[in-house]
Amino acid sequence: MFNLIQSVLLIFIEMMCCKIFYETFGEIRYKGWINAIQFILLLGSMCILAYGFSEYLTMRQTFAILLFSAFMFWHVKISIKKSFVLATLFDALLLALDYLIYLISRWFPLDKELLGQQYGIGRILVYLLGKVILFLLILLIGKQFGKKSIEKMLDTEWLRFLFFPVFTIAAISAMLSVFGYVQTVEQANLLIIIAFGMVVMNIIVFYLINDIVEREMKMHQNKVFQIQARNQLEMYRSISENFDKQKRKTHEYKNQIACIDSLLEKKQYSKLDEYVKKIYGSLNNEPDAINTNNVIVNAILNTKYQEADTKGIVFVFRINDLSELTIKDEDVVTILSNLLDNAIEACEKCEDKRVIKFKLVKEEDRIIIAVKNTYNYDIVYEHGEVKTTKTFEADEHGVGIKNILKTIEKYGGSYVIEDKNKEFYFSIIIPL
Repeated sequence: MFNLIQSVLLIFIEMMCCKIFYETFGEIRYKGWINAIQFILLLGSMCILAYGFSEYLTMRQTFAILLFSAFMFWHVKISIKKSFVLATLFDALLLALDYLIYLISRWFPLDKELLGQQYGIGRILVYLLGKVILFLLILLIGKQFGKKSIEKMLDTEWLRFLFFPVFTIAAISAMLSVFGYVQTVEQANLLIIIAFGMVVMNIIVFYLINDIVEREMKMHQNKVFQIQARNQLEMYRSISENFDKQKRKTHEYKNQIACIDSLLEKKQYSKLDEYVKKIYGSLNNEPDAINTNNVIVNAILNTKYQEADTKGIVFVFRINDLSELTIKDEDVVTILSNLLDNAIEACEKCEDKRVIKFKLVKEEDRIIIAVKNTYNYDIVYEHGEVKTTKTFEADEHGVGIKNILKTIEKYGGSYVIEDKNKEFYFSIIIPL
């Protein structure tokens, strides 16, 4: 009975490794009780296959690949063809590790019989060692090729996590070296229970860390959403204010035209000339100095232009007709708001030269966005990306830069970041 439980637990560990292997390459279709039923059915099927076809290796491996393909296609959102390929790769990995177990078993004196327990203990420990190595290989594959949250861990966090499987491999290896000195059945069973417990603990720790990373990703996404929502709210507020201003201007223009008409009727040309010059001067001071024929772009650029002007920042811009801009409004807000916010904040810290040069033009089959601004602090690059030097809401500023890069990637664009002579340059090209 104890041997049966050991065999079922070994198959259980293999199926958990198979599950992790597949989840690395696709999203889970169902969660909750359906997920549990899928795993129980797969585990039961593999147990029947292991015992019913133990003497037919080729047939057993063929059915195993088919079972992996069917159940994992049901479990993970991938094509049946990809599921079959992954099943074949996983089965090949199992066969390779079985051969490794065979080689390891030749290195240890597993044929000794002390109280009739040494052979069984050694065999189980070697099998468990193979399963931990399988688990470690799947983690490395997931880190290198996967699309799940585990590969988003930082390298330092990843190395800390790898301590668990590496320690388990070392511990089971140590057990193998001393198992010949076991004196009682209770000691033998205790070794096996400890070994199984460490292997299962590795799987539990993996899912705990995976859940933590996914939770952090959701928190990050919520923060991104809040920043985007705030930017859009500011943009729509600006549009609403401009609309209200336009309504007031329309009413004022009616009164001004009536006044001009009255002066013409009375032939008071000198007063008319003085009045027209006064109106013309006020028109030159209108806040909406930028017009791209795109309501969203106008709202953002005019708002940032007014903000820069009140802070004593020279805002030089080059634009053209953007009436046919195909980039989504929310993405326009993400790129322009974050770029210009960063540029304005950098210029604010400059004591003398405060200049922002901005370019947004549509040229043939592409959109060019470029911002060049002065700064007076050291720019730090981390992993090829700009690391913010701001201590106030630093996480939020970092999210802003990442949002820009994510939006560029969404449209298949490219970007260049440079800093030279205390000028920071961010250029973006987005194909249409």
